[in-house]
Amino acid sequence: MIFRIIITLLLGIPAMWLALRHNMHMLQLNVYINSEQLVWVKKNIRQQWLLIFAFGLGFVRLLLATSKEVTLAGIIPDILSWLTLLLIIVIYKALIRINSKKKLVFTARVKRMIATIFVIEAIILITLLLILGWDSIVGILMVIVGGQIFLGMLANTINHPIETYIKNYYIKDAEKILRSNPNLIIVGVTGSYGKTSVKFYLQTLLQEHFNVLVTPESYNTPMGIVKTIRSSLKRTHEIFICEMGARYVGEIKEICDIVHPDHGLITSIGPQHLDTFGGIENIIKTKFELADGVPDGGMLFLNGDNDYINEYLKEKAEKYSQKDKVFYYADEAKSGLACEINGYIASGIKVSRFGTEFTATAPSGETEKFNMKLIGEHNVINVIGAIAVASRLGVSLKDLKIPVRKLKPAPHRMEIKDYGTVTIIDDAFNSNPVGSKAAVETLALFDGIRILITPGMVELGEEEDVYNYKFGTYAAEACDYILLVGEKHTVPIRKGALEAGFPEQNCRVFDKVEDAISHAYAIRGEGHKYILLENDLPDNY
Repeated sequence: MIFRIIITLLLGIPAMWLALRHNMHMLQLNVYINSEQLVWVKKNIRQQWLLIFAFGLGFVRLLLATSKEVTLAGIIPDILSWLTLLLIIVIYKALIRINSKKKLVFTARVKRMIATIFVIEAIILITLLLILGWDSIVGILMVIVGGQIFLGMLANTINHPIETYIKNYYIKDAEKILRSNPNLIIVGVTGSYGKTSVKFYLQTLLQEHFNVLVTPESYNTPMGIVKTIRSSLKRTHEIFICEMGARYVGEIKEICDIVHPDHGLITSIGPQHLDTFGGIENIIKTKFELADGVPDGGMLFLNGDNDYINEYLKEKAEKYSQKDKVFYYADEAKSGLACEINGYIASGIKVSRFGTEFTATAPSGETEKFNMKLIGEHNVINVIGAIAVASRLGVSLKDLKIPVRKLKPAPHRMEIKDYGTVTIIDDAFNSNPVGSKAAVETLALFDGIRILITPGMVELGEEEDVYNYKFGTYAAEACDYILLVGEKHTVPIRKGALEAGFPEQNCRVFDKVEDAISHAYAIRGEGHKYILLENDLPDNY
């Protein structure tokens, strides 16, 4: 009996912790939303089969614990249980090591959930021991280990009132800080694509004239923004550039209700996070929650090249009639009489692998020629949007020439890194249908061996295969080699590329991105190598 207990505890405790840690990591990546975690569990049920088996085996062992011949009959299930626990330790150690792009952060919230899980497990353990006795310890620990698939979600539900109270406390504290700085100008930035880049562009363009605070990295959730305000906002700040992200209807409104933006900028609208939004109509509605949050008379900067924005504004013309709408364009054909309707136009766009140049025209007629190191025509619309904001906040186009020249890509967004005979174009952050097309078109500008490495795009709902197929057709025209990561998910990209006439021998599939990069470095041929890293799926994919 003692031998069984010791062996079971030595194997069961580490197996339980590793399974808990892995599932807690996935819950954190799924932003603590149980419904998203359930979807992830269903999609990755094969990855978790050992936990399901452990739960079932533990249940059988508990039934055997009620038998009078448990000592004799239970020895085989016990040995099988120990082997299962050993396998769980080995496999989940490997999963934790593999899923390391964005590691589990032991925040206060995570610690509270882990504590709740331990309490639940203690209740289960003590209750069943009192009922069935110590001979049931193997079955109890197997059930607890297998239950890690759902215990995190249960703890999340139990802790919900506490988390809501804590969240509201932090929000009220952030609102108090904002109220203590009444002269602060708050500019909200949202969009399906480009919002992080525009945020950093605005920081560069404005920081020589104002004391500017921007939300760091990709902090664009309500609590990320609250954290920025509570930790970084000072009375000396004059402008707060607040990036606003969303995956569900109502999330932009939630942020606006906290920060109350004076002005807003919508960079773009398009298909992204369709799994959670459920359709493009909900995406449009959500992005325009920023427009709803800007007070009458406040400036609303809008990408005039974007069809979704233009069509929605036509439908809701009366609703936004009191907003000071400022359009900006990189497509002269769409600008029309832009200067008569308060528009900024980028014209004469010239793109090379060394940079981009264009001429900006303001509604007042002021014109300046700009040069920047950013590569790709798709960058121009974001930069002209930032120029429009800076101009309307009092900075002349002439004074923006040097800051525009200093612009750098946001991390992992068409970020160019030179390594001798190889240049990496890092566009690994959160690819989308518009950005992926622009990325391979930019790759086509380079003279040399052009290599694409990608796992494709996700979170595009039922249209995901269609968009990835189109991506394959675009890549076929721009690349010399296409290296795909993940066999199952990249099938439509490969199909699109091959049907567009891309040579099959130059389209390879790899299990890991590291293997694809190693293969890219090993490719022989004359000329400099340009490797485009397009998208990097998060660990929960």
